[in-house]
Amino acid sequence: MQYVTDAKSENELSILGFGCMRFPLDKSKTEQLIVTAVEAGVNYFDTGYIYGNSEATLGDILTKHGLRNFVYIATKLPHQKCKEPGDLDRIFQEQLDRLKSSVIDYYLIHNLSNLYTWEYLCDLGIEEWIAQKKKTGEIRQIGFSFHGTNDEFMKLIDIYDWDLCQIQYNYMDENYQAGREGLRRAHEKGIMVVIMEPLLGGKLANGLPAKAAKIFKEADSGYSPATWAFRWLWNQPEVSVVLSGMNSMDQLQDNLNTAKEAKPGMLSEKEAATYVPVISAFREAYRVPCTGCNYCMPCPRGVNIPGCFAGYNTSYALGFVAGFTQYLTSTGANGKKVQYRPSNCVSCGECEKKCPQHIEIPKTLLTVKKRMEPFWFKPLLWIVQKFMG
Repeated sequence: MQYVTDAKSENELSILGFGCMRFPLDKSKTEQLIVTAVEAGVNYFDTGYIYGNSEATLGDILTKHGLRNFVYIATKLPHQKCKEPGDLDRIFQEQLDRLKSSVIDYYLIHNLSNLYTWEYLCDLGIEEWIAQKKKTGEIRQIGFSFHGTNDEFMKLIDIYDWDLCQIQYNYMDENYQAGREGLRRAHEKGIMVVIMEPLLGGKLANGLPAKAAKIFKEADSGYSPATWAFRWLWNQPEVSVVLSGMNSMDQLQDNLNTAKEAKPGMLSEKEAATYVPVISAFREAYRVPCTGCNYCMPCPRGVNIPGCFAGYNTSYALGFVAGFTQYLTSTGANGKKVQYRPSNCVSCGECEKKCPQHIEIPKTLLTVKKRMEPFWFKPLLWIVQKFMG
């Protein structure tokens, strides 16, 4: 494993971090992955209050194997749940209890995406609260994760003395949200930059369109699509830690192998040029920039929003039959009670407010319905429900 020095804390952090938002359902597999990752040198683990049982699972496993003092934990404050000053302490204590720890190494304000939200938190006294927690040592480093516009990122990065920030960044999102400009600005200020969504919710690994996958294969490098994505990131000196939500030993080992050889400036001119046609092929195939983060869920009307978008995108990336099959499954059309289709949407807009990608969800669901539910859909649905439900 290779390490990068966090200039503000002087911590030596593994360049590969473990993203804990999507642990395997089988806790024993999660345990094996975490222990193996630590043994291989991974020492940065990123979780969050709203990630289901993630914090508690991580805390249990680290405590069981005596690993807490060998890793750095990053977790996040859900500012949407902070309505009064006392909520800051209440939530923080709950996180300490879940993690079985007296300290949070890296504490981030979750999805701080505009100046207005920061000003709201300041009215709750968050600056004084952070100062006190740092003084007691309960919080060691403070930062924020970001899903807004570049303009808002530039304002936020200058408004407070941050220790780190976490941004969505990959070769498909080079100029999206904070983007390369934001990455460089943070680096110039000495703020550590942690990368999330390096594989765009897995789409840059197992979900590449056939045309894009062929381009990488013909480059004759022997690299997996995921390796190509990570190499693009680690080629840039401004990138500190890259998070990956690894759900199998194969994924973990592939990423560990890539991290061993990673260094800024490692891409050859030929390799760098390979990404250009891949990006073009990807944009042709994927119409909705959904990463499957599930922040939009649950839908009050039961629509499986990420599932609908995944089936729609797959219909372009891998062919209509593959996409339609996925759409049928994700919308519950193989049962007698279909509750998850776009037709259930009443355009309440609750999902749109939560979407980090700023997708116009109700409007896009209409587009999805038009393609995925053609004139013959209802007769087919009747057959499926009658004989398979």
